[in-house]
Amino acid sequence: MNFSYWEHKTWLSNIDFTIVGSGIVGLSCALRLKNKFPKAKIVVLERGILPNGASTKNAGFACFGSLSEIIDDLNSHSEEEVLQLVQKRYDGLHLLRKNLGDRAVDYQPNKGFELFTIQDQLLYEECLSKKEQINTLLNPIFEDPVFATQQNTFNFKKIQPQYIVNQFEGQIDTGKMMQSLLNKVQARGIHLLNNCMVTEINDINTSVEIKTDHFTFSTNKVLIATNGFASQLGIEQVKPARAQVVITKPIKGLHIKGTFHLDKGYYYFRNIDNRILLGGGRNLDFATEETTQLGQTQLVQQKLEQLLGEIILPNVDFEIEHRWSGIMGVGNQKKAIVKQVSNNTFCGVRLGGMGVAIGSIVGTELADLL
Repeated sequence: MNFSYWEHKTWLSNIDFTIVGSGIVGLSCALRLKNKFPKAKIVVLERGILPNGASTKNAGFACFGSLSEIIDDLNSHSEEEVLQLVQKRYDGLHLLRKNLGDRAVDYQPNKGFELFTIQDQLLYEECLSKKEQINTLLNPIFEDPVFATQQNTFNFKKIQPQYIVNQFEGQIDTGKMMQSLLNKVQARGIHLLNNCMVTEINDINTSVEIKTDHFTFSTNKVLIATNGFASQLGIEQVKPARAQVVITKPIKGLHIKGTFHLDKGYYYFRNIDNRILLGGGRNLDFATEETTQLGQTQLVQQKLEQLLGEIILPNVDFEIEHRWSGIMGVGNQKKAIVKQVSNNTFCGVRLGGMGVAIGSIVGTELADLL
């Protein structure tokens, strides 16, 4: 690259910490490092023009798991592990709101609702039968019953007669959240380089050599916060999981309010700006959706439109205005990976679709490894 002396001196030399990924984890890590080491030179590298994984592409759910998700987690995790997962999500949401403020992220405590289709009779009955057991399990965190039942007041079709309601769930504006984080980072003098993809990281004991698609430079420490793209940098315990999303044009008189979960959380929707945002469907074809390629598939898109027309907005004229996808990081365990990879390399990845809830706390933990 044809860098001037000034460019090299200001942005690419004498770097103390380089963070790969400018999502919630990466920016939270940068801010924490700046608080710990005020004089440190910190650079954040981002592969996209905007954060390119899931931080600017998610649905904006301030949630910690629907009832069916928690019951499902108990099939592969101990009660103590599930309680720790929920506690971390709860604490992470409080940290996000504390760091940025509710107004900055447009936080709204509109509750969460889990819906069950007519075909989900067995799952519905299991959730009803285990509701009090899960409320008891979560009582040390919330000190009040989390889950209750409510009649179908939003007039959805082809679903069971009652919702499972989570009184502690809320929603945020994802764009405002990330803009607020970016503003804080830039105000602290942290350098952010966009459209710069890291291709190789070489820890040479005294420092780390980072190769990008534009240049190569050295840094004292590197912190990987790429989540769904982590396997591209050698962290094999993380697999990418694409989530496809659609949003309608504004709908006059839209009465739906809150965050909604369907089919163990594999589908989710909400009202935003009098539109319905609906995402999910990777369970239709896990193999195809285990990808880092942004895009849509006909299978998932048809299912999302079917859900809109038959369940969420029956007898309502609607039109899809935007379609997009984001890349999450998942694995065989729900617990995030926050660890030292080599002498000068660290990572905070595998957020399991809970980036809004735990991104701030994972970023803080990542910085605290130093």
